[in-house]
Amino acid sequence: MALPAVRGAGRPAPERLPRAGLPPPGPGHRPRRLGAPGPAHSRRRPERARAQLRAGRPRLRRVGPLPHPPPHRPPDLRPPPHPGRPPRAPVHPRRGDALVPRAGRGRARAELGEHAGRAAALSRPRVLLVDVGPGPCPGPGVPRILRAVGSASRSSGVHRGAPVKRSLPAVAVVLLSAPAFAQGASPSADLLRTDQEAGHPGGRLVFALRSEPKTLNPVAAVDIPSKEVLGRLTADLIHIDRQTQRTAPALARSWSVSPDGRHYTLELRRGLRFSDGHPFDADDVVFSFECYLDEGNGSPQRDLLIVGGKPVVVRKLDPHRVALDLEQPYAAAERLFDSLAILPRHLLEKARQEGRLAKAWGLGTPPAEIAGLGPFRLRSYVPGDRLVLERNPYYWKVDRTGRALPYLDEIVFLLVPSEDAQVIRFKAGETDLISRLNAENFSVLEGEAAARRYRLLDLGPGLEYTFLLFNLNDLAEGALPAISRKQAWFRQTAFRQAVSAALDRKGMVRLACRGRGTPLSTHVTPGNKVWVNQALPPPTRSLDRARELLARAGFSWKDGALQDGAGARVEFTIVTNAANAARVQMATIAQDDLRELFQSHEYEAALMALGSGDVDPTSEMSVWLSSGPTHLWHLGQSRPATAWEKEIDEGMRRQLVTLDPQERKRLYDRVQELVAENLPLIPLISPNVLVGAREGLGNFRPAILDHYVLWNADELFWRPAAAPRP
Repeated sequence: MALPAVRGAGRPAPERLPRAGLPPPGPGHRPRRLGAPGPAHSRRRPERARAQLRAGRPRLRRVGPLPHPPPHRPPDLRPPPHPGRPPRAPVHPRRGDALVPRAGRGRARAELGEHAGRAAALSRPRVLLVDVGPGPCPGPGVPRILRAVGSASRSSGVHRGAPVKRSLPAVAVVLLSAPAFAQGASPSADLLRTDQEAGHPGGRLVFALRSEPKTLNPVAAVDIPSKEVLGRLTADLIHIDRQTQRTAPALARSWSVSPDGRHYTLELRRGLRFSDGHPFDADDVVFSFECYLDEGNGSPQRDLLIVGGKPVVVRKLDPHRVALDLEQPYAAAERLFDSLAILPRHLLEKARQEGRLAKAWGLGTPPAEIAGLGPFRLRSYVPGDRLVLERNPYYWKVDRTGRALPYLDEIVFLLVPSEDAQVIRFKAGETDLISRLNAENFSVLEGEAAARRYRLLDLGPGLEYTFLLFNLNDLAEGALPAISRKQAWFRQTAFRQAVSAALDRKGMVRLACRGRGTPLSTHVTPGNKVWVNQALPPPTRSLDRARELLARAGFSWKDGALQDGAGARVEFTIVTNAANAARVQMATIAQDDLRELFQSHEYEAALMALGSGDVDPTSEMSVWLSSGPTHLWHLGQSRPATAWEKEIDEGMRRQLVTLDPQERKRLYDRVQELVAENLPLIPLISPNVLVGAREGLGNFRPAILDHYVLWNADELFWRPAAAPRP
């Protein structure tokens, strides 16, 4: 039954649900039209036209139970059209026709009331509850439902006025507005429907963090644990889908861009609420951008909002629209929204006015004083032990059936300080997910996966790349003379190319990553499906080519050892992070490879790794611009030191403002070619992303981008056979 209301909605109140005393069901069926809003039982057209739906009562009615439908196709129960008029559809966009199975001459009685905070709950068996709400009509399936109900009742053998005496297999509930309203959203809320597998509500998910979050403040968070938790508490305007690696609507239902790429208009979802029930609107968006841009807050996101040397200007157009003005075109503008959580103005405005916003929302803040637009909200925090989140009843997403998300009741973050300890607890069944495994621990878990009922996934190369780095930084005159002498070697492209040719990357993958990694010829990994330059040849080891390159550059061998043109022996050290076992093993392999080339046992370089939070080239600007803060091989350049660095600068800046995707790809392909040719960093390998999950976890779709296993926490659910945690 479909009864879309024009302006009215109702809040079902349990104490007002229909009780005993309703007329018993029978075979009679009378079509009833609700028509335009008006006073009950009014027959006067002018009075009916002036009246409005009044608030104050629930809008439920009780209808007789539904028997089984007959096997044959029942006749259409719609009323015949008036002579000279076209047939009427069973449901109209601005008024509804109700076909109500009732006893005798009983009429459909609608009780209309104030806006619903939740849909009606079934409190009595064998009753059909109908909720009249705003929203689109259910579509062509409605006539079939009505026909089945009518025909089945006629064939049920029930006498007029006599109650049904047989039991029914189920109770039918028809909700004419989104079922998500049952979770606290406004009846007019513009909800986002997902298309993944429909799940089952309830249960708890346990995940281990390697350290405590430093803060619950999105403006100040820089550490991974804080961002992991905040990703479940907050939401952004435009989101990056971690699997497709492309942007998708979030709090902004749609957006438009001016032809010059400098002006954006975002249409916000209506009727949304923060996790404390306070409404969300454009004021919260403007406030959030002001917080991120305020230099006094020291937010790491501020640099993202400086375009063409000037901050992005955010303006409120109306309660549900905002405009963003940029100094120049910004090709990746849509993607920057992903890292900007929208803040509740009503909770943080005072802290900002008093200059203490950056210190707000510490771990000791009471949960009631923290609110977001994410799928969960803070329930409790036990220092040194755990942090517990509970589902947000006001969340703005529903599944493909209209059920409100998230499914899970809780997410528990346990504080487990080391990866080895996390592996032990995961194996013992104390946690449900594990992420960022190294290859050795992945192998340890692999042997017992079937017996302990968990599954492991190798997602292939992520965005992290490990590289060998030479020190090309400018040194003060007379300082560190030994390093200054060696820098004369390091600055020669042929020397770096020879080192690259001597390295056995496949051996590093086989030994340090147990085969779970990918050799690299440039800094963009195969995991970056959109931007990797497929034309670059894979790296190959060749000692003959390495010796040829060194000989051309003026190096020679004496008594089996490599020496430069001045006769100085070529030797340098390699340093790396001792806490990273795989990286130490790669450094050892590199030493062995170079010993074979140099015939020396002392080296001087660094083996490091970088990883980006996004696939877009913009996320690498700080590395490849010669003035960038992460331009590791030569920091603090006022101007490019080499012609190829100047060309990289120009390419990175041009791709930033180029709106044509194909031209951007061409520009960034050229940057990758320059890196592969000149080797300011010598790319080695990209370790695969390795994760695990308990069996029975539905919609588990890990990705190679950050929040690897929890990025879609709102869709995760426990299958019934998996026995979710109580």
